Amino acid sequence: MNVHEFGRKNEKVVVLIHPSMVAWDYFERVIPLLEDEFRVMVPAVPGMDQSDDSEFTSVDAVATDLENYLLNRGIRDVHALYGCSMGGSMVLRMAADGHLNVAHYIMDGGITPYQLPRILTRFIAVRDFCTIYLGKLVSEKMLMRAFSSTEYSDEDVKYIANVLKHCTAKTIWRVFDSCNNSAMPKEPMRFDGVMHYWFGEGERKARDWDIKYMRKFVPDTVFQEMKGVDHGDFAYFQAERLAEAIRQL
Repeated sequence: MNVHEFGRKNEKVVVLIHPSMVAWDYFERVIPLLEDEFRVMVPAVPGMDQSDDSEFTSVDAVATDLENYLLNRGIRDVHALYGCSMGGSMVLRMAADGHLNVAHYIMDGGITPYQLPRILTRFIAVRDFCTIYLGKLVSEKMLMRAFSSTEYSDEDVKYIANVLKHCTAKTIWRVFDSCNNSAMPKEPMRFDGVMHYWFGEGERKARDWDIKYMRKFVPDTVFQEMKGVDHGDFAYFQAERLAEAIRQL
């Protein structure tokens, strides 16, 4: 796994994990706002890393690889572990693993395992896979409208198109299947660090199941609704606001 690092001289570590179907430079507007104060580490999730031909494996496997990457470099203490959407799934997995000392876990619209029979979760994964793959083949703009009400510029659509061209069918399938079925504990969890669940005002209904999951399995979760934000928008369109929210933790 390639991990991009900024502000190495700083003591406090912030890790930023991007959503699916974008690359690590999804955070290009956030990094300059944090690197003077924090040691910012941004993993390029396999399968979406345009610098190599890696394939996505699973939420659990990538989370483990990232934990090992940090630990092998002597990094056990993390001030903020932030993940958006798929990245939020990895944050939850890493919290459950407990291998790092994290002060603040942040799931921004994070996807949690469905509490449904396996046959239904497979059906949902097939539906999501078909939506993404057809978007890759036919119209990225229609695809983006399916997941967010935000109006994207032609430049934004071109960015998504370039990432999707790099993503194989295997990577796309594994992303949705493993987000839906991450192997999490079946009993309530409590962590030494604070678990934050952020969700955009525009995605409140879509995140209903995830919020119910967090209330049931991580009862100490601190919830915050972000006004004027839809799914996956925060870092891309409101970088200064996201950076300030991290600084204020």
